[in-house]
Amino acid sequence: MGIKFENILIWGRSTEEYTRMFGLTLEDVKLKIIDCAAGPASFNVEMTRRGGNVISCDPIYKLSKSEITQRIQEANREVMNAVQGNPDNFVWQDVQSPSQLLNIRKSAMQEFIEDFPLGIWEKRYVTGELPTLPFADRQFDLALCSHFLFIYSEHLSQEFHLASIAEMCRVAIETRIFPLLDTSGKPSPFLLPVVDQLIKKGYEVEIRQASYEFQKTGDRFLRVSRT
Repeated sequence: MGIKFENILIWGRSTEEYTRMFGLTLEDVKLKIIDCAAGPASFNVEMTRRGGNVISCDPIYKLSKSEITQRIQEANREVMNAVQGNPDNFVWQDVQSPSQLLNIRKSAMQEFIEDFPLGIWEKRYVTGELPTLPFADRQFDLALCSHFLFIYSEHLSQEFHLASIAEMCRVAIETRIFPLLDTSGKPSPFLLPVVDQLIKKGYEVEIRQASYEFQKTGDRFLRVSRT
């Protein structure tokens, strides 16, 4: 049974998950990073505590802390219903049960919620959305995009994917996107056409192995750069 969501959900992940999803090295985390469609991930606050340099960008940052909290609670219910109804779609190894998954994600998102007012004041959380980002060319070393492009292929067109990746490559030297599956767990129908178009436009494109797999076969990320 496949999973489909009516809307793009507000859900967040931790720095540990980011590190594994994107193959981040000790050198990578020293870079100037932009997290696109970052949502309520704790990556920004955790990295900031460690002396990192991360800007998160998402349209939800125009909302209040209470409004975001409400959206997270709604997403919690929808995601957990989907996970509990489709357990065979997932790898229960690092995360051993739906309840543990919820606890892990709630902990990460609570970190974000508590940091949100300070992060807004420090301009670490910036309101903006793909495919048009409010940043200068090559302002960042590395752009990350987790659980937005490809996974929501039923909501976002192929043209949107191309424009969004080109925009991330405009503002950052290198872009990484995870996962490459849609919400049903199948390879995104846009992956190969988008890769082909990017190569034709002169981008360097590589599919790399990640040390993370929760969706079955969802253990690869896309690396794109332009010389």
